[in-house]
Amino acid sequence: MNIACIVEGQGEVKALPILLRRLHQWKTPTFSYPTIQEPIRVKRNQFINKNEEFNRYLQLASMKCRDKGWILILFDADDDCPAKLGNTILTRAQECVPHRSISVVLANREFEAWFIASAKSLDGKNNFTFDEEKETIIAEEPRDAKGWIKKHMSTNSYGETTDQAIFTKEMDLQQAFDNSRSFRKLCSEWEKQINKLS
Repeated sequence: MNIACIVEGQGEVKALPILLRRLHQWKTPTFSYPTIQEPIRVKRNQFINKNEEFNRYLQLASMKCRDKGWILILFDADDDCPAKLGNTILTRAQECVPHRSISVVLANREFEAWFIASAKSLDGKNNFTFDEEKETIIAEEPRDAKGWIKKHMSTNSYGETTDQAIFTKEMDLQQAFDNSRSFRKLCSEWEKQINKLS
């Protein structure tokens, strides 16, 4: 099975395939290993608001995933309601490529919120520090999840292209699952599509 992903950030281009491979090992290890294509990077607002861009990238993803493949669209929700915007994008995508299996997941509010959700497991790794006795994890509340991560870095810096993939390798998936509704949505879509298409 081929998986074609559409993402908005350069960090996700590297990090999402790592995360999906880890999800496979964690959630669906008895199934054949899927082929995860290099994600297609788009400008979120143009993709959502311009039909030509939307259709062009969906057709490209459709070609990459081929028959019995899956298209996964992963964006940051930012200030949008993940369920509402996700359903809108999914409906449009299904109209564009009705012959493909499609999932839309919006990280609430950012991909980095999943690192906040698993902050305990990241303590002491890649210059990240987290004191669970002093802080309570409310992963999907901070508007600036990247800024939250940055404040917890001993270097006082966080780079999507340098750090996102590292944290994705190190994060505890069960912690992220327990503390983030949008991460549970990703896991649910993963299991549903793998079971359907394998």
